[in-house]
Amino acid sequence: MFCTLLSQDIIYTLKATVKDMIRTAVAVGGFSSNAGKTTLVCELLRELSGWEAIKVTRGHYRSCGKDPHACCVSHLLGEKPLIRSGREETYAPGKDTGRYWDAGASNVHWLIATKEQVEQGIHKALERVSAPGVIIEGNSFQKFIDVDFAVMVACAGGGKIKPSARRALKNCSAIYLFDERDESGASARRRFNLWLQDENERELISSIPIYTRVELPQLTKRIIEIHTPVAL
Repeated sequence: MFCTLLSQDIIYTLKATVKDMIRTAVAVGGFSSNAGKTTLVCELLRELSGWEAIKVTRGHYRSCGKDPHACCVSHLLGEKPLIRSGREETYAPGKDTGRYWDAGASNVHWLIATKEQVEQGIHKALERVSAPGVIIEGNSFQKFIDVDFAVMVACAGGGKIKPSARRALKNCSAIYLFDERDESGASARRRFNLWLQDENERELISSIPIYTRVELPQLTKRIIEIHTPVAL
């Protein structure tokens, strides 16, 4: 009886381990709000067929000071992190999660949590992922899980770096410069390099590979190369 139970436990453990091994997790963070994170997530989802996406929203028990119908999630916060999954619960035209669906995500999960709930919430959200790959948008969750690849999105002009983004930079795999006006990427690089001269983290940032829109295929290729499912 004991041997049978032990064998079943081992089987369940192996299943969980294999699931972790075959799932590739990619984080997409940003120097600041409105840096272009969602746009990059959608670009990647169009190329990574069958992948899922997770949106992490960290809320507060107060008004955010903006239009409550547009951005506030304080009314959704509770004693535990809230996770909404599936098209019926997460699709809204023009919203970030709706854009994920339009870009081809096979499933979308929206994690809404307080600062203290992010760790528990991101693990719970990942448990819902059944696809071999998932893209997670946000900064705050990155100190609680290890991802296979982490992209930090920055405006071409750099700007102020949020504390959560500054922490995430230490494990960053690539920086993506977002500039809708610059198709070639040359101007974006010049502006970014000019900003970088006076940035305290310039040594760290300079060591990270930088991509622009014109180099998006190369960035996608790097992600595909690390995504190698284990043959059972």
